[in-house]
Amino acid sequence: MIWLWLSAALMVAAALLHSLLGYRRLILPLLQSRAGPLADPLSRRIVRFAWHATSVLMLISAMAVAWPGVPARLNAAIGAAWLATGLFNAVYTQGRHIAWPALSGAGILALIGAFA
Repeated sequence: MIWLWLSAALMVAAALLHSLLGYRRLILPLLQSRAGPLADPLSRRIVRFAWHATSVLMLISAMAVAWPGVPARLNAAIGAAWLATGLFNAVYTQGRHIAWPALSGAGILALIGAFA
């Protein structure tokens, strides 16, 4: 069970950093540029919404892995998705994106917890 709690803690940390730091350093400058499709106010609202909705989904997966009685297969599926996302992120950004260790770590811990 400790593995699942550790996984959830990494997921929460990733969600908070994504929502706060990522928004401030990536999304806000993009939205302020108002170039191309972002010239449309609706497009800017959708981008802002989608960015934070991703963080909410991260929090929901953290809640799912920490919730008592969740089937091991669901925890394994969530862990596999986080691990795959982290590894893809590492390869795709050539290790330069700061999130891949947390994403991968959360996935590994959830997989260990699911099978422990």
